[in-house]
Amino acid sequence: MGKFIIKTTSTGFTFSLKAVNGQIIATGGEIYNTISSVKGGIASVAKNAPEAAVEDQTVSAYETKSHPKFEIYKDKAGEFRFRLKARNGEVIAVSEGYVKKDSCKNGIESVRRNCVDAPVIEPIK
Repeated sequence: MGKFIIKTTSTGFTFSLKAVNGQIIATGGEIYNTISSVKGGIASVAKNAPEAAVEDQTVSAYETKSHPKFEIYKDKAGEFRFRLKARNGEVIAVSEGYVKKDSCKNGIESVRRNCVDAPVIEPIK
């Protein structure tokens, strides 16, 4: 089981999802104003990721999936990334860059496995 780590930033809060091995597999899609709102973002990831379809935008004539969904795309550096979108289409989590598409797909599966019932670690006050 992974864990969600809430971090304080200069303008609010963000989160990351860490796998059992300690690697960050996804980060929050925005900066949240309150602890309560960042926890809402975490809850949205835990709810949406397990049932989200995968839309591979790196192939021509890809099939558009409905939300929630993971979108696989290539960034400006040519690396594969994913973003998780909630039912309302809002980006709720993003990945690092991957050299290989299969690694990106493995990242999606890791998010699916690690987000369910993951504890939430709040910043120390």
